[in-house]
Amino acid sequence: MSLDIKKNNLSVKSRYRPEIDGLRAFAIVAVIINHFNKEILPNGYLGVDIFFVISGYVITSSLYQRPSKNFKDFISGFYERRIKRLAPALSLFVLIISIAICLFNQFPGASLWTGITSLFGLSNLYLLKESTDYFAHTTELNVFAHTWSLGVEWQFYILFPCLIWLSGFGRQTKNGTRNLFLIILALTIASLIGFIFLYRLNQPAAYFLMPTRFWEMASGCLVFIGFHQKKSIEEFLKKIPPLLVLLLIIGVMYLPKYMATVSNISVVALSTLLITSLKKGTTAYKFFTNSRVVYIGLISYSLYLWHWGVLSISRWTIDIHWWSVPFQIALMFGLAVTSYQWIETPLRKGNWFRKRWKTFVAGGGILISLSGGLIALGKILKGQVYLGERSKTLHPKFIRSEKCLENIMSKETHCYFIENNSKQTLWLLGDSHAQSLALAGEELANTLGMNLKLYSVQATTFPPVMKYRKYEKENDLQKLDDFKFIKKELYEQIKVGDIILLSMRMPYHFGGTYYQYTPSDFVFIREDGSFASQENHFDDWITSIINLANMAQKKSAKIIIQTPIPEWQEELNNSCTKKEWFNILQKKNCQIESKFFIDEETGLYNHIFENLNRLASSHENIYLFDIYRVICPESICSFTENGIDIYADDDHLSYEWAKYYLAPKIYKFIKDIQTIDK
Repeated sequence: MSLDIKKNNLSVKSRYRPEIDGLRAFAIVAVIINHFNKEILPNGYLGVDIFFVISGYVITSSLYQRPSKNFKDFISGFYERRIKRLAPALSLFVLIISIAICLFNQFPGASLWTGITSLFGLSNLYLLKESTDYFAHTTELNVFAHTWSLGVEWQFYILFPCLIWLSGFGRQTKNGTRNLFLIILALTIASLIGFIFLYRLNQPAAYFLMPTRFWEMASGCLVFIGFHQKKSIEEFLKKIPPLLVLLLIIGVMYLPKYMATVSNISVVALSTLLITSLKKGTTAYKFFTNSRVVYIGLISYSLYLWHWGVLSISRWTIDIHWWSVPFQIALMFGLAVTSYQWIETPLRKGNWFRKRWKTFVAGGGILISLSGGLIALGKILKGQVYLGERSKTLHPKFIRSEKCLENIMSKETHCYFIENNSKQTLWLLGDSHAQSLALAGEELANTLGMNLKLYSVQATTFPPVMKYRKYEKENDLQKLDDFKFIKKELYEQIKVGDIILLSMRMPYHFGGTYYQYTPSDFVFIREDGSFASQENHFDDWITSIINLANMAQKKSAKIIIQTPIPEWQEELNNSCTKKEWFNILQKKNCQIESKFFIDEETGLYNHIFENLNRLASSHENIYLFDIYRVICPESICSFTENGIDIYADDDHLSYEWAKYYLAPKIYKFIKDIQTIDK
């Protein structure tokens, strides 16, 4: 049977389906519930995937049988409608929330740059570049993190209308519908395969990139074509109870996290089925066409924008409490209704200019001007509008030069070099935890009268042992190469009296993080090329430490290994010590029981301490600096000490505490072991 849709099938106006707006309402409510509290609706974020399906359906519907003189007229008309539909509400939202975040965050750079890129449909790429984990607590503090989905849609809009025209669908040619169906079907299959494959290797890329999301919006396009073409399909779908499909979608939103790929595919498939099975007379149809439900769907775009802004600003200020939820919901809807009625609707329906090119020029000018204003807000006025007490944060100036091996290092490799014209050098090596000790290392080097050579490579052990994250393979292998080169330099340059201080996030590498990483995220490889377990990886690292110790022994050099520090379940968005008038109501967990990590039977760090103690006792030039006991001297681990934050986030020490409190303790430890040796 031909796939061509008859020209007299439906008018543009009659194709409006109020139940689609009702489905939008369901999607946005699911997203909002999830963003309020993930425990209530764990996979409510899949509402975004429902939006993608609806978008593909509605865009195809809007372009069906739309008269156009030529490709220029077709494509310019499409983009004019999209700009008028999306840009005004987004611009107002970005402007207001940018000012708001600057009032409550002294360092809003990440949020502002996300907002700037969102104006041009690129925030998904920016967030991917910044290695953003959309499900991490820190992402909730970025007021524009949710705009990634708008970036995906904008990039879809670049490709999709071209396919509509080139296939003949937009020109209403004889085989246009068939051509479009076959093209979109092929691209959908390729995109879905890419999504499934990439999700296992690079989850953030699969999540943020348009090519691996194309299949979701394309599904909506295929539904529109099939729904209006084959009456047999329509008749069959009438027999499927839409309420059952809706209940299945809700069920998918409670599937466990490890079934994320299945959840994504299922909710897209069920959403397409729901769109096609919603028929007059059914309970689901009556619900989705209820005037109040439809209205929520109509304002869903503005509501999507503002709900995250309200929640994120709340997390910077009063936080989210049972008593605050009604007020926060009211504020979300109030802002969304205002945006919809006074910005979104009038500007979408209004005739901005008689010439389309003037609309593009004016729109582009506004976006560029707004971007310039946000850059000024973040750069020129940096911290000036902050309502709290402005403070200067200590931060080392990491350098890249020939002295720091610039030519071979990845962007995630950091160097900190202090030249004190000494014959001895303090080598400070490890992952980002070593980087956190930069100012402490400088203090130590100056006090001990030694040079300092700090090399830190994010998420990588020293000495380097083969391991990479499935979704960061190329990057991780580059970082391993960096540390292999640095190891070679160490072996060649180490001198009598040198000290090698190793600082790493051992629970991340060797097991013990209780909320973020699992061994399944990594690939461990042994020297013979065989795959290994995380336990084997720990054994191989111990072996490499022994080799390093044997080499250092020949130079009378010492190796100090810093024990793991306790980690927090989530990163605090504001410090425990610095209370501002606008965040005094925040819920802050600034203490944790020490036994959680080192209980004799259940402690997460037991295996790490057992191996380290065995290693140190068997080699006379290997010493353990027990930083754990420094932070947790008794049964409680604290986030602060004497009014200063110990931590910068959930697992990194603050530069200030490390310099003023930790460095003196390490200095005493070094002097003690030097005295013993004498």
